[in-house]
Amino acid sequence: MFFRWAANTILLVHLSFILFVLLGAGLVAKWRWLMLAHVPAVAWAVFIECSGRICPLTYLENTLLQRLGQGGYSEGFIEHYLLKIIYPDGLTQAIQLCFALLVLGVNAGCYGWLWFNGPEHGRRTRHPPP
Repeated sequence: MFFRWAANTILLVHLSFILFVLLGAGLVAKWRWLMLAHVPAVAWAVFIECSGRICPLTYLENTLLQRLGQGGYSEGFIEHYLLKIIYPDGLTQAIQLCFALLVLGVNAGCYGWLWFNGPEHGRRTRHPPP
């Protein structure tokens, strides 16, 4: 029971990390301090995608699945859970590079927007009436 719970928790953490990497710049617009976690997360995701390595969370999830008596999986998280729907032929280095470029592009666009539209760059901030 514990290993199933732990494997499912790792799965949710992994998915949350991916969503944070893709959408975290939107949260940074509201809470600027999140940039301290978001920028390294984006850098890690781009490194994993460009290097063709498998994320350590995948290894941890597989270990827990094997402790349950299940086989685990040999490919990466994205290929195992998401690419079966989007790219049934499998994950290639070219697709991983596209994912890395997508992550960089989305986040560069969001941070660019924040840079040019933030309160410290000329946008009027609301002040309470005197």
